[in-house]
Amino acid sequence: MQNPLLQATALPLFNQIKTEHIEPALDKVLTENRQQLKVLLAQKPPFTWENLIQPLEEMSEKLGNMWSPVSHLHSVVSSDDLRKAYNACLPKLTEYSTEIGQNEALYQAIASLVENGEYQKLELAQRKIIDNELRDFRLAGVALSADKKKRYQQLQQRLAELSTKFEEHLLDATDAWQKPISDKKQLQGLPERALAAAQEAAKRHDKTGWLLTLDFPSYDAVIRYADNRELRQEIYTAYTTRASDQGPLAGQYDNSTIMDEIITLRHELAELLGFDNFAKYSLATKMAKTPQQVTDFLYDLAQRARPAAIADYQALCQMAKDEFGATEVQAWDIAYYSEKLRKLLYDIAEEEIREYFPLNKVLAGLFSLVGQLYGISITRTENTDVWHPEVQFFSLHNAQNELIGQFYLDLYARPQKRGGAWMDDCRGRYRNIKGKLQIPVAYLTCNFSAPTQNKPALLTHDEVITLFHEFGHGLHHLLTKIDYPGVAGINGVPWDAVEFPSQFMENWCWHKESLDLMAAHYKTNQPMPAELLERMQEAKNFQAGMQMIRQLEFSLFDFRLHLEFNPQQGAHIQQILNEVRKQIGVVPVPGFNRFQHSFGHIFGGGYAAGYYSYKWAEVLACDAFGKFLENGILDPKTGQAFLHNILEQGGSRDPMDLFKAFMGREPKIDALLRDYGLVE
Repeated sequence: MQNPLLQATALPLFNQIKTEHIEPALDKVLTENRQQLKVLLAQKPPFTWENLIQPLEEMSEKLGNMWSPVSHLHSVVSSDDLRKAYNACLPKLTEYSTEIGQNEALYQAIASLVENGEYQKLELAQRKIIDNELRDFRLAGVALSADKKKRYQQLQQRLAELSTKFEEHLLDATDAWQKPISDKKQLQGLPERALAAAQEAAKRHDKTGWLLTLDFPSYDAVIRYADNRELRQEIYTAYTTRASDQGPLAGQYDNSTIMDEIITLRHELAELLGFDNFAKYSLATKMAKTPQQVTDFLYDLAQRARPAAIADYQALCQMAKDEFGATEVQAWDIAYYSEKLRKLLYDIAEEEIREYFPLNKVLAGLFSLVGQLYGISITRTENTDVWHPEVQFFSLHNAQNELIGQFYLDLYARPQKRGGAWMDDCRGRYRNIKGKLQIPVAYLTCNFSAPTQNKPALLTHDEVITLFHEFGHGLHHLLTKIDYPGVAGINGVPWDAVEFPSQFMENWCWHKESLDLMAAHYKTNQPMPAELLERMQEAKNFQAGMQMIRQLEFSLFDFRLHLEFNPQQGAHIQQILNEVRKQIGVVPVPGFNRFQHSFGHIFGGGYAAGYYSYKWAEVLACDAFGKFLENGILDPKTGQAFLHNILEQGGSRDPMDLFKAFMGREPKIDALLRDYGLVE
């Protein structure tokens, strides 16, 4: 039987993929690509787009299509066998990409397109691919001496191993902690929904009573609602010490040495390529040009947000004292008393709002909204091969009813699935040399509470925002009109601009016209009452100062960690985090808290020295949404302008040029500050 990872199918054959297929499939693709590269470089010049770049793009696409389902399965249905196969492949992938990136003959061949006049004849998107390629050759060490090239490859291989190990430790630590509860009184304050989920978790593990875990829906329910303070402290301690040297599983899946080595090797890699530090290396591919620009931006925001954050925290402590006689507010009390304060100030509770957001209604509303804005229709497609029975599959059609994209939707938390929410590329838009179009396909993954026997899946408003955020990434990937994979969809977009379309989508979660499409009571189907929406909008900036400071803490910690590393002194990860908290933090954090040990964005994902991107892109998102506030948030004309100027363009042009094409000017920070209630 043919290896399912090598079959030329439009979509991956998930049900046929076995772990023993993975390494042979990768070996075959890498061997074929290496052979083809030899043939390409043996041609007589002049090199052209058709005889060099297009075949290179096809090689890259072939490898991506084979590896994408493997990488995805590793994140959503992890197992020992799958990890083994995945980890066996990482060195081969790193070796191959380094080999390509350091191939001087290939670099010269691509550079010759600029010199022989071919470049000037090409479309903007094609030129952008060549520009990016030449930049990436330099960043891969094409000009290094042989021994330094070898060291570069060793560094990349080791960093890939370490990042994977970091994520595996985090997943194992999350799955390893459980707390069975036999006395329901211990769970007082938890909503019925959370109790039902805990009961079903117990049944799944052949236990009686209730079972608490560190999956986010379970953790969040306890930390936010449990009246039992000792229980809150226990789960907070377990959650914030995952994969560390502290807490109930201290040292068992400890990421400490992994993190130190990652930071040390990143610095060495940057120096090898002629950069002072990894932060400068990271900015070589971003909108922001200098570390000073990034730190000034973050500290400026912190200065503006900190007074509001202090006021937020003081109000919380005062309420806890006045209403509950709490003489001290610890970290495990913050979410609990915040929920009480929100109820007191705005007569609003997450659980009340949740009843108006049944998942199916939210999805229908989301699809209707993007239909009105961008002229597309989204329909569920049955009988598609998926990796878990809960996964759904959807197709996008344009106004002419042409199929333009597809996506998988995997929404519920479960064991062996990485936490958090993300969008990833399954297939990119691509037109091959014969003119045949491959449409883009995306993975959209979240970790919401699953439906229970008595209730459908109901989302908190924060979860609705998360869904819209990831869907914004999805639209960026799926609605591209660029036919060249290197700059189609999310590809080739600078990292600090890639969050722009996702954060932009979040704005529709706050307005009556869009909420009317997706909010209806799960029992009665009655729309959300106007007065509840008013209370929600009033509460929109509840603790906005504290939220802003929290994100800025993460961003500054990440950036300073990579900017200030000194090989003589070591990584000092905890010290830098403590310094940032002392500088701008407002909420006290216990000494045992090891947030950094689960900060997958920078140690397991691609956000190293780039976590600031969320705030950077949020400026673009808030500012651009202002145009919809002026013209009507469901205005199709403005929607089409955003579609044509931003979403369809992918990474084919500089994001600042695209923003100016849509807005007619450069971005301003005012809209972000207004959105957070930090200015009038």
